[in-house]
Amino acid sequence: MYWAGTWIWAPLLAHIIPPFSTPLHILRSFFLPRRAEPQKSRKMFRQASKFLLARSSAATMRWRCPFSTDLPVETAVDSKFVDAWKQSIPNLEPPKTPSAYMKPRPPTPSTIPSKLTVNLALPYNSLVSAKEVDMIIVPATTGQMGVLPGHVATIAELKPGVLSVHDGNEVTKYFLSSGFAFVHANSVADIIAVEATPLDQIDQTLVQKGLAEFTQKLSSASSDEEKAEAQIGVDVHSALNAALTG
Repeated sequence: MYWAGTWIWAPLLAHIIPPFSTPLHILRSFFLPRRAEPQKSRKMFRQASKFLLARSSAATMRWRCPFSTDLPVETAVDSKFVDAWKQSIPNLEPPKTPSAYMKPRPPTPSTIPSKLTVNLALPYNSLVSAKEVDMIIVPATTGQMGVLPGHVATIAELKPGVLSVHDGNEVTKYFLSSGFAFVHANSVADIIAVEATPLDQIDQTLVQKGLAEFTQKLSSASSDEEKAEAQIGVDVHSALNAALTG
């Protein structure tokens, strides 16, 4: 007779077992219907229950820190999956798991370095690459945020404003339209912006003209979409004007 409940358990267990984490022959032994004696079926069910309990406990331990930025060492599950794949489909290369596309993060230094390494990247260009500085100040949505060497790992959303890069007595300012700042525990800060430009390359006359135009568009907007677009223009040009006059 068929193992009772096979087609009921299978979709439920799919949510418990992470994808690509179990060898194919084990999945087949649990989920494929087969003819078996009643005693053998009960034994198989007990084995499946023990297996799932162990998997659930292991998964709980692995997922206690789901937002860790550390790259875990390649687990034995990956190698088991590859071995099972090669046994079942030897003519096809096994698919790559997410860990194959990840690079190990540099180790966190035991002492706080004297410099902060900064990267400023745009979708089409890199304005600052691996530059060592004393401090940066980023325009986070929660307020101006200063970042020094040894800063705690942080992710901050950026609003239109000025990124200040301090290196000794030299201060370089960039205007950012929006983006994110990723501060890592190894004193590396990655600034990812939608658009950015050195502040000294911005024409204040054009900024004031643009602010007046978008203010007029906002007052005459009739639809929600027009209001949203005009409001973005007002916010960006207001931040630009404040940065240039402040």
